[in-house]
Amino acid sequence: MIGHMTASTIPDQPDLARMRRDRHARLQKGMSDHGVDAMILIGNANVCYAGGASWPYGDSGRANIERPVAVVVSGDEHPHLYTPFREDAAAQLDLPEDHLHGPVYLDFDEGVEAFGRLLTELVPHKATVAVDDVTGAMARNRDRLFSSWPPPGVEPIIGHARLLKTPDELACTRKASKITAAAMAEVQKALVPGVRQTQLTARFLRHIFDLGAEANILDPIWQVMPDRREDLPWTTHGDVPCPLLTTERQLAAGDVLWVDTAVSYAGYHSDFGRTWIVGQDPSPRQEAQYQKWKAINDAVLAEVRPGVNAARLTAAARNLCDGESPWMPHFYLSHGIGVETAEMPFIGTDLGEEFDESIVLAPGMIIIIEPIIWDEGAGGYRSENIYSVTEDGWILVSDDYPYDPYGN
Repeated sequence: MIGHMTASTIPDQPDLARMRRDRHARLQKGMSDHGVDAMILIGNANVCYAGGASWPYGDSGRANIERPVAVVVSGDEHPHLYTPFREDAAAQLDLPEDHLHGPVYLDFDEGVEAFGRLLTELVPHKATVAVDDVTGAMARNRDRLFSSWPPPGVEPIIGHARLLKTPDELACTRKASKITAAAMAEVQKALVPGVRQTQLTARFLRHIFDLGAEANILDPIWQVMPDRREDLPWTTHGDVPCPLLTTERQLAAGDVLWVDTAVSYAGYHSDFGRTWIVGQDPSPRQEAQYQKWKAINDAVLAEVRPGVNAARLTAAARNLCDGESPWMPHFYLSHGIGVETAEMPFIGTDLGEEFDESIVLAPGMIIIIEPIIWDEGAGGYRSENIYSVTEDGWILVSDDYPYDPYGN
């Protein structure tokens, strides 16, 4: 499964301090290139990337109000991090004490006023301050934070930085993938008629935390796929729905499961997808679904190398399907991963071929290839794998998990 191994080979263990320094250097260069004096980041993934600490959201009722905030100042050796979890962040990071602060509350006028006073100590008057999002209170009190309105966005800076992974970032993703795969191996042992979907989830969660995961990012999906679309839930696009939530449903012999989940390690996510059958081997028709999926995956991989635009990947997939798109219309053929489970590049979306042509593969870019095969009357097959573009091809980032019960 390994393609071209080059200088981009993934290290066995990530150096987290080096990874944070490399990310900060990328942001500093981007700010210099775009004439930005400071960035205010309130989106959780951006704060994790720039601020260095990782804290998966749990309580949705508190997630926004108590969210951490990062401020990156041009020329400063370290980011500033404002967080209600100051002690936890101090244990994770090597930030100087004067760069690690208590929480700010940017959903409230009083909070923005207080934050504005703190900001004046970090950036000069009339500085160009970019932002990834604004709350209502930030918009109402814009003059306290920004010298012009609307303020510039951070996407040209942080979006570009996040798109191309360092070797240490790839090592984090691989570690998350290995944890996921090891836990899934234990779950697959329990896949017998009579087991409940929730029992599989419990087994998975127990193992990922024993193995060192910091969070379960995507609740495990064990979606039972019928043979025909008419037996699936209704969708606005008339196509196959996925993913569907897990219930206490008891699984029966012959059930086809579309499996999907993700965990995080040091802020970086895995993405696991396979098709399993409960209590029996696939029929010849089901085996043919897998073989077609593999042919598409391999054809797409054959196009993966620096300088190729993403439309080449979608064309390779469609060429094996009489021009049809072998992926769900509400998703994509491929997506990236990092501090979010799905991030750029998105390939094969409803943004169309022109958008795909604008995406040019480059070393360090991650792509997850996830076509599906739907065979009306016999259900379907899906799997997904994580790859990274190297200087002369690609390498497999996710664990080389088998496709059992299908052939390899």
